[in-house]
Amino acid sequence: MILNLPNILEKLVWGDHLEKSGPLGRFTAVILRYIYGLGRDIVFGQLTLRAMSLVYTTLLSVVPLIAFSFSVLKGLGKHKELEPLLYDFLTPLGPQGREITEQVINLVDNVKGGLLGGVSLAFFIYTAISMVQKVEESFNYVWYVSKPRSFARRFSEYFFVLLIGPILMVTALGMLTSIKSNAFVQMILTYESLGPIFVVASKFTPYLLITGVFTFLYMYMPNTKVKFKSALVGGLAGGFLWASAGAFFATFILYASRTQLIYSGFAVAITTLIWLYLSWLILLIGAQLAFYFQQPAFLRIGRREPRLSNSMRERLALNVMYLVGKAFRDPDATTSIREISQQLSMPSIALAPVADALEGAALLITTENEELLPGREMSRIPLNDILAVVRTKGETGSYRDPAWTAEIDALGAEMDGALARVTAEKTLSDLLDGAEDSGAGDGHLVDE
Repeated sequence: MILNLPNILEKLVWGDHLEKSGPLGRFTAVILRYIYGLGRDIVFGQLTLRAMSLVYTTLLSVVPLIAFSFSVLKGLGKHKELEPLLYDFLTPLGPQGREITEQVINLVDNVKGGLLGGVSLAFFIYTAISMVQKVEESFNYVWYVSKPRSFARRFSEYFFVLLIGPILMVTALGMLTSIKSNAFVQMILTYESLGPIFVVASKFTPYLLITGVFTFLYMYMPNTKVKFKSALVGGLAGGFLWASAGAFFATFILYASRTQLIYSGFAVAITTLIWLYLSWLILLIGAQLAFYFQQPAFLRIGRREPRLSNSMRERLALNVMYLVGKAFRDPDATTSIREISQQLSMPSIALAPVADALEGAALLITTENEELLPGREMSRIPLNDILAVVRTKGETGSYRDPAWTAEIDALGAEMDGALARVTAEKTLSDLLDGAEDSGAGDGHLVDE
């Protein structure tokens, strides 16, 4: 019975008996499928491992990150407002949160730009940017993105986030504070009917702010296009989970007096690590939900690696080079892995290994803007070279070539010869010329 539990659960979640039971059954089926997908990724996927990795990275980069933000805000005279932001994040730790906040702020306050040498300053900037890079890598994993941003994009966009992010957060908190102290708001609070409603609504303000931050991260951090609706769904779920986990964790800290007795002075460090881990895990769970909301087809298969047949890989290699060459001939067109993925209706996780192999064979080039270009003149790219990337390139793991039997080796040579006769001396340029000639009557001819 226990061994058949996964099969029973899968039939319950993916079967059609719930959908046949009316609107409530269909709604229940959808919720169960999302729970099923997220639960599978948490238990069997890498979300927990990546959350642990981000905790380690956070410990290394927390002081440089806050120091960087502190220096930006100090120039605007807003550096004193950084402390409430950090304390709000560490509120679930109770009194220990205030203690850690004060220690971190003291550390940051002692980091003065004039005292930092060129190497130390470069290390601080590198550590802060590497933190953002780790977050992007985790988000790219969730979104099945195989290639990160180029170095130029990373440097410019990460720097933008590190500069503008603290300013926006402090500005938002300042606006909320000014609204609460507004005379009109104070007048509303005096009314018996409206006052309690406004007080309750103000309690949700920090959670709405967290939801906004989560939504922004889900849209901005992955190196792919994320729809606002999908990011908002993930942001709402992530904000709710983070608020709920914070309330639960605060209660746990309040009553876990035994932890203090067992771990003594290490209790603060241990509880902080646990809270950081939960926070990163919740952020990644929200990102995974946003991905599934935008790509529901992945709910059932999860991260199961695509298994392309040899025929598919050959056609894929030819199709990638064809689309790259076609875009290269059009002065107004460009293409990328993401665009080819959409054109071929194939996930980028299946397309990326073939594209990487073509790039490794110098048939393809990826620019700093992640555009794909032919690796050399297209009249010097034989179709046989493209096919050889996926047909003959490979390794067995042995230091020697395979010892094929004579009969199979002869048959393989005959098959290779047949394929060579089909492609003959054709090049990528010939293939494009033939396509343009056949489409000349439709107005698709593009002069080279």
